[in-house]
Amino acid sequence: MQSVDRAISVLEILAQRGEAGVSEVAAEIDVHKSTAFRLLGALEARGLVEQAGERGKYRLGFGIVRLAGAVTGRIDITQQGRVVCERLAEEIGETVNIAVKQEQYAINLYQVRGPGAVSSHNWVGQLTPLHATSSGKVLLAYMPAQERAALLAEAGLKRETPHTLTSRTKLEKNLTEARERGYACTVEELEVGLHAMAAPIRDRDGEVIAALSASGPSYRFTEERMHELAPVLVKGAEEISHRMGYLG
Repeated sequence: MQSVDRAISVLEILAQRGEAGVSEVAAEIDVHKSTAFRLLGALEARGLVEQAGERGKYRLGFGIVRLAGAVTGRIDITQQGRVVCERLAEEIGETVNIAVKQEQYAINLYQVRGPGAVSSHNWVGQLTPLHATSSGKVLLAYMPAQERAALLAEAGLKRETPHTLTSRTKLEKNLTEARERGYACTVEELEVGLHAMAAPIRDRDGEVIAALSASGPSYRFTEERMHELAPVLVKGAEEISHRMGYLG
């Protein structure tokens, strides 16, 4: 843990100073020059730092941009989707979320409660199973088949309610339907009494990077109503996709 802490400190020093030599880094983090040299060498091997024009000086490398891109891309989705989510929550009357895939789960990044929302549950930051949520189904549906199979084999298809799809065959059929109509639905599959639908959000390359969902109580947000409002949600997801640079 000490090495990790020191490595992060080195990155912070270079971020503040722009450039620094081995001696400067060693003095700043209070270690021997040989230790600072090893730390810089390890970070350089990963592309996180690079040697500047002046020999012996180091600066942040482009590997930092690669790491930052994974976060800024997610931040952009919420920034670009905020206005759309607020409008959809009003129009649909239910809770609207933006979610992305994180390992074996879907994680909600942003939420707007509609005027008719009866629950104050905040889904932001919560990890939910991919196979039992509308957002998760969208993320699975547009994933390469081999990657999807490996992920589901590792995660398993846990039964969350009596309505959860725990059969791979039934789930695959459901995902095919989702791709064909452009949106996915869950009917009390995560929680009894909760229905949801989701549509894909794409990046500038057309890759599905997130899902836009609407969820509400089953007695009001019925299957019929979901299918009726699906074009509104799909259009909203397309608008966010265009804001992310997708021209399709």
